[in-house]
Amino acid sequence: MRITEAAERLGTTPRMLRYRESLGLLPALRQAGRGRRGVPARPAGLGQRGAGAAGGGRAGGHRQFSDGDLAAAALGLSIERRYDISPVELAFGIRVLADQRVRADVAELGRRTGRIQAPPARALDFEQERALRLLSLGGRPGTGGRPGTGGRPGPAGRPARRPR
Repeated sequence: MRITEAAERLGTTPRMLRYRESLGLLPALRQAGRGRRGVPARPAGLGQRGAGAAGGGRAGGHRQFSDGDLAAAALGLSIERRYDISPVELAFGIRVLADQRVRADVAELGRRTGRIQAPPARALDFEQERALRLLSLGGRPGTGGRPGTGGRPGPAGRPARRPR
C-alpha cells in the first residue's frame, strides 16, 4: 500500500511516516542498483527487506508499505506514547542498543550521574570470597583442615571436627 493509506491506517500523516523512515524507525528498503537521479542506493542494514510485493518496496519510485512495515511503525508509535518520548528519542534508544560504543558511553554517563550502579569488581569479589572461605576454615590454603587437626581429613574425606 502507498504511504497515504499507511498513514491513515496508523492515524498519522505521510510526512510523519517519511520522518520516521529518515530516523530509521521503519524497516529500511533494500534497493537494487542505483536510486533516483543516479545516486547509489542506501546500503542494506539489519531487518531490511527485498523490494518484493510481500516485503514492501518501491513501485514506480514510491515506497510500498507491507503489513510488516505497518506493524513496526505501529509498535514504534505505541512505545512513543507509552513512555512519552519523541521519535528522535526512540531512534537514539535503538542506536544505543545497536552500537556498543554508544552503549558504553551512555552507561558511563549513567554511572557518573548515579542513575546506574557501577558493575561489581568481579576479581576483587573472588579474592574477598576466597579470603573469607579460608578464614572460616581456619587453616592454610591446601591443608583442607582446621587448626589442631593437622590438616587430616575426617571420615568420608571431610575435615575432622573439633573436639568439644
